[in-house]
Amino acid sequence: MNIEAILQETNALLTGHFKLTSGRHSDKYVEKIKIINQPDKVSIICSELAKRLEDLDVDIIVGPAMGGIVLAFEVAKNLGKKFVFTQRKNGEMTIRSGFDLKAGQKAIIIEDIVTTGGSVREVMKTLKELEVEIVAVGLIVDRTGGKIDFGVRTESLLSLDIKSYEPSECPLCKKNIPINIPGSSDKK
Repeated sequence: MNIEAILQETNALLTGHFKLTSGRHSDKYVEKIKIINQPDKVSIICSELAKRLEDLDVDIIVGPAMGGIVLAFEVAKNLGKKFVFTQRKNGEMTIRSGFDLKAGQKAIIIEDIVTTGGSVREVMKTLKELEVEIVAVGLIVDRTGGKIDFGVRTESLLSLDIKSYEPSECPLCKKNIPINIPGSSDKK
């Protein structure tokens, strides 16, 4: 399975000037919705991610809202595990009400695209507070070129070394190139 080919085929890899969820700027953006709205592509991607994680002994698969929900659900389905998602409530990452987590359970976190890893770290903090053990993180795209470190096993289907910049250091801003703010996030 070639995730880069899927990104190209779905026109999900964009170039321009983008403000990322992290607040950083970049000249490349992975428009995950172009993949997520195609169930056949999601099935292929999540099946491959599940294969890379199937050797782990876990109880639950966790995905942060919004981008990780569909992916985590599909990975959970492939692995025959329970599924949980997190969401922000009053600016804080929380487990969606109605899900029952217990101390001692083992979890894999599934995320779509990582630039700084902020959302994954928020989910990790939430799970640790509930005494849930994080065994691994599964990613569709790692924008750090493999430099991200969550302190647990991390599997990414595609690792790209895409530069991102603080807005004050952004060369695209300095050239007055109009900025796009794709996607949506409740992250503050």
